Amino acid sequence: MNVSQTMTTEETLTCLHICLYHPDQATQPLYNLLPLSRLHKMSAEDPVRLGRDAQTCTFVLNDARVSRKQISFQAYRKAGSADMHFTVQNLSQKGKVVVNGRELGHLERADLEDKALLRFSRYELLILREPGESLDSFEVLFEKQNIPPSREMGMDVTFSRKSNKAQMALSSTTSSSSFWGIPSRSQASLEPAKPSPTSRGHPNEMPKTP
Repeated sequence: MNVSQTMTTEETLTCLHICLYHPDQATQPLYNLLPLSRLHKMSAEDPVRLGRDAQTCTFVLNDARVSRKQISFQAYRKAGSADMHFTVQNLSQKGKVVVNGRELGHLERADLEDKALLRFSRYELLILREPGESLDSFEVLFEKQNIPPSREMGMDVTFSRKSNKAQMALSSTTSSSSFWGIPSRSQASLEPAKPSPTSRGHPNEMPKTP
């Protein structure tokens, strides 16, 4: 009897790695509501919202100084390209969000490079994009960073309100996620996506004002 074997290959997913640092993270439970070191599968249509409000955010920081809705990541594809990229949006009406030295106003967006440094309140977030094949889904992975990413990357992130500029130098030798000690996909466990509390929409649509 002939037996035919069919090999099924699964599409790899683009991974949005988010490495967090806060100077008080060793003494305060800032991340106890986050799924650290666990992969979460998300629909490409759904925004990834981060803030202190569990009702409106996909992921929650246990910090009263953070805005109810602080930032939002949205997947998108550039014209003529199948690669999935991400934008970040400042959802906070009062809090600052700085992306690679550029300050975002309320509801302002910025495209993220494959490696980017975000800052708000006293947080530093190193964002790493690991490309995948799927057009419909992606993964989110949170990790705690023990050293400020700006220090590890050799950056001067002093922001000047007057000049609205920041001097910043990214080292190309630190682009690998393994350098930062982030678990590989095989090491991190996979969990289903949490349903988004907001309706789905086009990646370029802005969320409602908080």
